[in-house]
Amino acid sequence: MKRFTALLLTVAMLLTIAVLPASAESKGTIKLGGLAPLTGNYAEYGKGFQIAWQMAIDEINAGGGANGYQLSIDVVDSQGDPVVSSTMATSFAEDDEFLAILGDFSSGACKANAPIVDRYGLVQLSPTASAPDYAGMSPFCFSIMGRQDKEAPFLATYVLKKYLGVTNVAVIRVDSDWGMAAYNNFKAQADIEGLVVTEEKYKSDETDFSSIITKVKASNPEVLVVMDQGLPVSAIFNAADSAGWDVKHVALGPGTSEQLLNQLINPNNLIVTSPFFFDPDNATLTAWKDKFFALAGFQPTVHPACAYDTAYLIKGAIEAIGDGEITREAIRAALQAIDTTGLTGRIKFEEAGDITREYLICGVVDGNWKVLEGFDYGK
Repeated sequence: MKRFTALLLTVAMLLTIAVLPASAESKGTIKLGGLAPLTGNYAEYGKGFQIAWQMAIDEINAGGGANGYQLSIDVVDSQGDPVVSSTMATSFAEDDEFLAILGDFSSGACKANAPIVDRYGLVQLSPTASAPDYAGMSPFCFSIMGRQDKEAPFLATYVLKKYLGVTNVAVIRVDSDWGMAAYNNFKAQADIEGLVVTEEKYKSDETDFSSIITKVKASNPEVLVVMDQGLPVSAIFNAADSAGWDVKHVALGPGTSEQLLNQLINPNNLIVTSPFFFDPDNATLTAWKDKFFALAGFQPTVHPACAYDTAYLIKGAIEAIGDGEITREAIRAALQAIDTTGLTGRIKFEEAGDITREYLICGVVDGNWKVLEGFDYGK
């Protein structure tokens, strides 16, 4: 796709530099903390974080480090739980050797950690937190996924109203900070578009969705939308299929997950929104995807690609500090001023500490993810 072609030379240069041998003695090691759900419903994404972070750090260190410093990351399992994540964030914050935190995955966990990183003056750079109020909670909170006050309205206008041309929609969403932010921003735009919306929510540890399916089916919607990531997405759509409900499936959250496709009864009946797509015509993106698959055993979504970019953002911040002292505050200030192109596109933080992204409509064709063509996003 055209918007990824422009990244080819920049990312190729980055990857080429990353594999050059170190030419100078290391100045020391900068330690990073990593928060990721390595177990639980969101383990696909947490494991993707862990692998992508290490990919980036290995490349950086092999190329001589970040301005002569080697990087290391200590990744711990937050279990996708805000309380667990906060305990681990506090542990990192209280250890002066850790100069920044990468993660966590969910907006709820990142928001729970915001007062902690603010108090200790420690950057929390999330690859994926997209709640609109997260980054603004502290000057030390950053995210590069984009925000749900952009993606959720895109779902209402472009996917449902313009692409699918429907008016009656059922939404089943996770009962979390992220789920609430996604739904509220979606509903506001859905009202503008004249969509009729039926909503049901569930706890993140629920596994039986048969009763919820019965409730929303009664409203006779044209589309079933699930707002979540991980195992519940496939469980809900499979429950609908098992009930004999012939309805179009749309998801906000999981991106173009190969694991999701493998879990679905009917993977070809699915449309998602995504801020990024591994364009098969882009040799650099394909090479990165293949390398990730060789290490992980599963295909990457946008989530590990964003994680990879966060490690390089720390490298860029350290290099921007130059000969100055590498402190937690110096990393924060350098991140705020950064303007670069990563694997997932341009990254320039807005004042709040997050970025604006554009979104794509992706669907499954013959078992493979595709960007759906024949649609004018500008209309």
